[in-house]
Amino acid sequence: MGAGTVPSLTVTDIAVGGMTCAACVRRVEKKLAGLDGVVASVNLATGSARVSHPADISPLRLVAAVRQAGYTARLPDPGTGEGRDGDERSDAERAERQRLVVVALLSLPVLVLSMVPPLQFRDWQWLCFVLAAPVAMWGAWPFHARAVRGARYGAATMDSLVSLGVAASFTWSVYALFLGGAGRAGMRMPFTLVPSGSDGVAHLYLEAAVGVPLFVLTGRFLEARARRGTGAALRSLARLGAKDVAVREGRGERLVPIGELRVGDTFLVRPGERVATDGVVVEGSSAVDQALVTGESGPVEVGPGERVIGGAVNAGGRLLVRATSVGADTRLARIARSVADAQAGKARAQRLADSVAGVFVPVVLALAVTTLGFWLGAGAGAQAAVTACVAVLVVACPCALGLATPTALLAATGRGAQLGVLVTGPRALEGLRHIDTVVLDKTGTLTSGHMSVAAVTVIPDGPAREEVLRLAAAVEDASEHPVGRAITAHAVGGPAAGPLPAVRDFEAVPGFGVRGRVEERLVEVCTATGDLPDALVDALRIAEKAAHTAVQVCVDGAPVALIAVGDVVRAGSYRAVDRLRRLGVRPVLATGDREAPARAVAAELAIGTVHAACSPEDKAALVTALRAEGHRVAVVGDGVNDAAALASADLGIAMGAGTDVAIGAADVTLVRADIEALADAVRLSRTTLATIRANLVWAFGYNAVTVPLAMVGLLDPMLAAAAMSVSSVLVVANSLRLRTWQPVPAAARRTHTSRQRARSER
Repeated sequence: MGAGTVPSLTVTDIAVGGMTCAACVRRVEKKLAGLDGVVASVNLATGSARVSHPADISPLRLVAAVRQAGYTARLPDPGTGEGRDGDERSDAERAERQRLVVVALLSLPVLVLSMVPPLQFRDWQWLCFVLAAPVAMWGAWPFHARAVRGARYGAATMDSLVSLGVAASFTWSVYALFLGGAGRAGMRMPFTLVPSGSDGVAHLYLEAAVGVPLFVLTGRFLEARARRGTGAALRSLARLGAKDVAVREGRGERLVPIGELRVGDTFLVRPGERVATDGVVVEGSSAVDQALVTGESGPVEVGPGERVIGGAVNAGGRLLVRATSVGADTRLARIARSVADAQAGKARAQRLADSVAGVFVPVVLALAVTTLGFWLGAGAGAQAAVTACVAVLVVACPCALGLATPTALLAATGRGAQLGVLVTGPRALEGLRHIDTVVLDKTGTLTSGHMSVAAVTVIPDGPAREEVLRLAAAVEDASEHPVGRAITAHAVGGPAAGPLPAVRDFEAVPGFGVRGRVEERLVEVCTATGDLPDALVDALRIAEKAAHTAVQVCVDGAPVALIAVGDVVRAGSYRAVDRLRRLGVRPVLATGDREAPARAVAAELAIGTVHAACSPEDKAALVTALRAEGHRVAVVGDGVNDAAALASADLGIAMGAGTDVAIGAADVTLVRADIEALADAVRLSRTTLATIRANLVWAFGYNAVTVPLAMVGLLDPMLAAAAMSVSSVLVVANSLRLRTWQPVPAAARRTHTSRQRARSER
């Protein structure tokens, strides 16, 4: 490699097994970082490592490094690997459940006899010993094995603490039984929640020797099930893909595996079936439910020439679709990849927690030894010293610390994907929390991005609104003008749509409009003039104020209606801007469009700051100026002209229907074409970071309270094990609540929409 040459970097994902706490995460990261040019991010919740490394370092070398740290590692299978991973998870879960059941059956009699003195019959202690021995050795074997493996590689983890605690409790009990007088017939042992400070050695700790493995195994089993729940969104996305597809061949069809489908193939989608891949409808029309892919609340009507997304459900008629993307290039695959990438990252709080955990276990070991020496030196007796030492070892396991952040991120990013919000990682989630200004593009973001009918006003005692639209659309159907296409599309797609009548003597007059004879009536659709009936004058003034194009419809020479056409504001934009303001985020409109339409949209949405006729450089300069004033700025856009501003903002947000350039420059992508998803994203980010803070406060606070209690002899080892297990389960359960997080209730949205509709009616 020549001087000054920067080696190309490759990203490799590795499945890592055997990690149980944040100290394990820190150990794996340090081992991988020991290789030149390697940067690794290890996630305890997903059991994976994302490694950025020079191309000359092979993935197998990375796997070997992880194994040298004392953990299992393997590269993901080619393709999805779902089958193998699912089988391995099922086998591991079955083994864990079997071990837990056996440990529980053996442990419960020991716990009952040790904790309820009236039930202690003659030689009860020897029965407890027989039952406790397999628990302390076989039941706790996973902890012992990982502790020994870690010691061999110079690592101390949670398993080291549990293993030492169980071994110390069981060894002391064996000594007391065989050499300390606890094995004598008729021996009775009182039980108290606070350990006894007696100098004698007859006290047994068999309840701790079985209670610690029982509670830790139970906690881990519940924790693992909850952690799988936090990643359920990603697995549900993976299951949305079809397995087989009916490909059209001539006049027939052939069922083929989805992997054999190629771009350009046409395939059938029957009612109730999932769309196999992204494509364009060639034949048929139907309602397609895309809720699980884009988060849209209702089915979308599609017809010939319109796009459909792989994974969507055909809720209506039969469709013939031409494939435009397959495999990893489909939107569903990109969404799943984006969610996986986001879940592989780390928030600032998690990096801090991992750093603390890296030194936490050695510090706990030192505290346990210090506690043992202090109690012995103070003359409190071996029993009290061992009790306090074991309690310190068991209660201080940093499980909750390692799970506090990644479980919340797993649940939040998965829930965001279900709602149509994709974040690139924890940095984007943290950025959403802190933004106070959002720069919004107009065309395609706040507005529909194409010409459509904004209002139809008819004169009193004239033809009905539907009749006017039918006549105007019949004449405009032969026109190629954007205004004419908008009127025709509005009439054909309306609730009272029907076949358009035939037109005779059609004529397009430049600078005037179009005319033709429909059902023996002369129909003209032309530029609106000032010579209008009073009923249409107000409608013209409103259209001009909104920067819409107004055309008048004349029947047999008499004006009967006025149609306003323009790039109309999306329905969700009203709610989105209002909700952003309520969240403390100031909206700013910056568009390349002319001053009049820009100010009309801003006035309609009550946006106070408007920048019109902006070039891409102007938008980027605006963002830079706002940031220089101390604002945390997000930019929302969908076009190539927005890419520079998106990249220069604190947070770039792209509309999912926008260009690849805009999406590539963004930190957040709104999959559904609805700006209101931005307000959902801000609220979700704030809820997620509040959850992470609560988890970390609990994790740190739990250790800050329980470790001193254990050191001063006020915490029984068995209760310490229960407290440690409950701590981890509570953290995961708190994160799991994000899976059911809801945006603004539908009733509130409908109320807001009704108010807005009432304002716009005239």
